[in-house]
Amino acid sequence: MSDMSCDSLNKASASTSTESLPHERATRVEPDAHAKEAELPQSDLRASTSVQLGAAEPPKTSKMAAIIVVLSVLAIVSLSFWYLFQPQPLLVQGEADATRVDIAARIDGRVGQRPVSRGNNIVAGQLLVAIDNPELLMKLKEAEAARVVALTDLARIEVGTRAEVLAERKAAVAAAAASATLAQQTYDRVKQVAARGFAPAAQLDQATASLDVATRTLEQAKLAYQQAVAGYTAQERGVAQAVVAKAEAAIATLQAQINEMTVKAPIAGQVYQVGAELGEYVSPGVPLLSLVDLSDVWIRFDLREDLVNTLKAGDRFTVRIPALGDVPVTVEVRTIATRGEYAGWRATRATGDFDLRTFEVRAYPIDKLPNLRPGMSAYANWDGVH
Repeated sequence: MSDMSCDSLNKASASTSTESLPHERATRVEPDAHAKEAELPQSDLRASTSVQLGAAEPPKTSKMAAIIVVLSVLAIVSLSFWYLFQPQPLLVQGEADATRVDIAARIDGRVGQRPVSRGNNIVAGQLLVAIDNPELLMKLKEAEAARVVALTDLARIEVGTRAEVLAERKAAVAAAAASATLAQQTYDRVKQVAARGFAPAAQLDQATASLDVATRTLEQAKLAYQQAVAGYTAQERGVAQAVVAKAEAAIATLQAQINEMTVKAPIAGQVYQVGAELGEYVSPGVPLLSLVDLSDVWIRFDLREDLVNTLKAGDRFTVRIPALGDVPVTVEVRTIATRGEYAGWRATRATGDFDLRTFEVRAYPIDKLPNLRPGMSAYANWDGVH
């Protein structure tokens, strides 16, 4: 029993010593680790320290990001307010314009020819439209025939009385004289017979009347003969001349209307619009076509009167024309005129509003622009003009 207890005690002590051995080894290992850490270089220590600081930095980074976002928002808001309250430049828009000639028909008829089209360049005197009107041509021939009649009548009057007419009138005087002589003789005989009582009073009255008629007939014959010898009066010649002048005036009027049947260009330019087609019937006053003079082109601005208060003729400023590449063009003001009663309205008082009238400003390019056409837009910085 004593031996068995001794063995058990030895085994227990052995197991106790065995269990305490690992603890002692672990205790011995930890000092060794601290020693190794002490033996590490300074660079490794800094690296490990930075790793530990980096792990602790995320709170500071998020705070900086929030500050940056707030500053960005404040900058955007500040720029927005500055842009809203910043005065914007005043841009005025104009339009290119040119001298325009509207050509209308002076007579009625049908369009027989139209050798030009829209966009064609023409010269002065070139044929634009030819109108057909046969009735007008017939009226001209009728007027010419009337003039021939008037001229013939005037020539007849200027020549005077024909010799045949004079001889006729002279023979009439002789016949009237013979009749008067016979009537006188008859009257004398009847008077003598009646005085003796051998003829009735009625026969004497008849002889007296016949004598009176014969005497008056003789006087008329003599006056007619004198008229034939004297010829036509100055008044009759004047009437004949007036008839001739009237006939010539009618011919001139018709000829002028016939000349209007061929419409020619009054100026050199370009065909801007065409209002009549071939075969179309036109009346006097109906527009046929329009011409523009491209040598006289300007920029037109319609501005309120408060924008032209410092502008005067001769001032120069710069405009830009998008159709020509938006290049700057220097123009000179030549005309400032009111446009009418309509206005670019703007209230100038809170209690007593009134209208501001619109003025037309014509500005001509200093240098000729061959490609500038009517209708092209132009704009200018009006603040820069002032």
